[in-house]
Amino acid sequence: MQVSSLNEVKIYSLSCGKSLPEWLSDRKKRALQKKDVDVRRRIELIQDFEMPTVCTTIKVSKDGQYILATGTYKPRVRCYDTYQLSLKFERCLDSEVVTFEILSDDYSKIVFLHNDRYIEFHSQQGFYYKTRIPKFGRDFSYHYPSCDLYFVGASSEVYRLNLEQGRYLNPLQTDAAENNVCDINSVHGLFATGTVEGRVECWDPRARNRVGLLDCALSSVTADSEINSLPTISALKFNGALTMAVGTSTGQVLLYDLRSDKPLLVKDHQYGLPIKSVRFQESLDLILSADSRIIKMWDKNSGKIFTSLEPEHDINDVCLYPNSGMLFTANETPKMGIYYIPVLGPAPRWCSFLDNLTEELEENPESTVYDDYKFVTKKDLENLGLTHLIGSPFLRAYMHGFFMDIRLYHKVKMMVNPFAYEEYRKDKIRQKIEETRAQRVQLKKLPKVNKELALKLIEEEEEKQKSTWKKKVKNLPNILADDRFKVMFENPDFQVDEESEEFRLLNPLVSKISEKRKKKLRLLKQQELHEQEEEEPEGKPSDAESSESSDDEKDWVEEVRKQRRLLHQEEKMKRQERVKEDQQTVLKPQFYEIKAGEEFRSFKDSATKQKLMNKTLEDRLKLEAKNGTLNISDTTVGSKQLTFTLKRSEQQKKQQEAEKLHRQERKKLRRSASHLKSRHKRGWPFH
Repeated sequence: MQVSSLNEVKIYSLSCGKSLPEWLSDRKKRALQKKDVDVRRRIELIQDFEMPTVCTTIKVSKDGQYILATGTYKPRVRCYDTYQLSLKFERCLDSEVVTFEILSDDYSKIVFLHNDRYIEFHSQQGFYYKTRIPKFGRDFSYHYPSCDLYFVGASSEVYRLNLEQGRYLNPLQTDAAENNVCDINSVHGLFATGTVEGRVECWDPRARNRVGLLDCALSSVTADSEINSLPTISALKFNGALTMAVGTSTGQVLLYDLRSDKPLLVKDHQYGLPIKSVRFQESLDLILSADSRIIKMWDKNSGKIFTSLEPEHDINDVCLYPNSGMLFTANETPKMGIYYIPVLGPAPRWCSFLDNLTEELEENPESTVYDDYKFVTKKDLENLGLTHLIGSPFLRAYMHGFFMDIRLYHKVKMMVNPFAYEEYRKDKIRQKIEETRAQRVQLKKLPKVNKELALKLIEEEEEKQKSTWKKKVKNLPNILADDRFKVMFENPDFQVDEESEEFRLLNPLVSKISEKRKKKLRLLKQQELHEQEEEEPEGKPSDAESSESSDDEKDWVEEVRKQRRLLHQEEKMKRQERVKEDQQTVLKPQFYEIKAGEEFRSFKDSATKQKLMNKTLEDRLKLEAKNGTLNISDTTVGSKQLTFTLKRSEQQKKQQEAEKLHRQERKKLRRSASHLKSRHKRGWPFH
């Protein structure tokens, strides 16, 4: 049994090992098992689980008891009983099988689609009926509610065969030239077919009308992918009511939600080979997509690779045993692949002993597939002089490099560089010396920035190392050796400004703290040297330290006051200098340019306008309401209504005043004229 691991996921290959020919007698087989260790250690899970030449398709019945596989040559179908772990029956066919479907829970009803346009029905006893479709078929699906078989192939029509009535129904006419694959959603019965134009057409079997069209070819083209031909649909699978996975001939898998025409996720296999199979794994929300070279398992939500499986031979079909971690593959080789992945699920009931076997192997781990191989790049091969081995069996291409035997690698390495061990030994010694140096104070020279601070830190570190107080207290990391504070001694922006007000006020406090620390260190040294056991030292009262600390506090307060007085004096001197400069300066007239279309009135108007612009919106609204240009009122629905009155310009005001004076003069003239007329009527003179 071969074990491989990718992303810490163990994959057990149960079909690896030598296969014995069928024509060997039991006696010769037993003799081979005694001689050959590989034959003796192999696990034959199901007896004769192979085909004469090639296996094309493989499926599991709904009850999980039977495994059916088709192959060549001659064309045949084999049924294996998992309860008996052996072959149940084998039937030879007239032509090769394109695909087949198990209609019943067991093997009693099977439909085969042949490559010569024939459809063959088998019952439990054997062959039952054969019919023919007009064009070569490529895939088919069974609609259980209506008992209809939908066939797609080298035609634009989808042929329908009703098994209840036993006759063909009117075909569905698609817009495609040919159809490659099809599938039916088991939840709501939606029928989907993938075309050679890279589209997916969805049909409603109840109305026989097309209900949707997806252009997957355009969505599969990404910035990283190189497309040489039109992507066609090569795989199609539904999951649940709304999820659908589509595989293309250029190696992309598109995950769709049926409510959107844009893919949720596009996964590229990076091999450029057609996707042959897409399966969903429900327990871990994984998608298993396979081309002819690799099987990739990736997360349905994020697209992150879970693990991958790369058999030795090309893959034709993949089948996942339901509710388990068992995986079957149909390969271009007589032996069919059986893989067990414990992370995906437990072993099936008929081979439950695999769980115990894998647990024992995990307790006693052995070398995996690549433990005996060394991964080298093309540059490494050039350095070793092994580029001529590219393409030979000594090198196996993998991703951006090659795998080669570890014994060959060491042998060539010793021949190319016989002093490699001495260089390795010198490197190790150099690393040890650097590790011991890293524990010391690294900065011997003072840095360019903050020299005073660095000197102070170095002195404190030296005092800690010399004193025995270092042994009693946990050693703290040095700031000079810490990379987090490296910029403080390199960047000039972090230079401490000793002339600033904050530094001058805090400097007395910092200096007093450093003096206290030195005094405490001296006291500890004296206590250790004299080893006096007295509670209080001679000639010094118990309150000496307290009085000393109080004196220190008084000195610190006086120092701070002194610094404050100096700062006030300096500020006063600066103000006086500023006043002198203002007196000496001669004011010069300033000229302002008036923009085109504007009329200069006065500086007062611009100043008031500037003040008004600096005010908040609320203040401006209050001012306009006070001047009468704004009116705020409540409406019937409870909202506010604002009415603005446009402010008249000065020119309009002058014009209105002139008109008003003109009207007043005319009134006076009319009154005087009427007065004279009345006097004339009465006979009074005009004067």
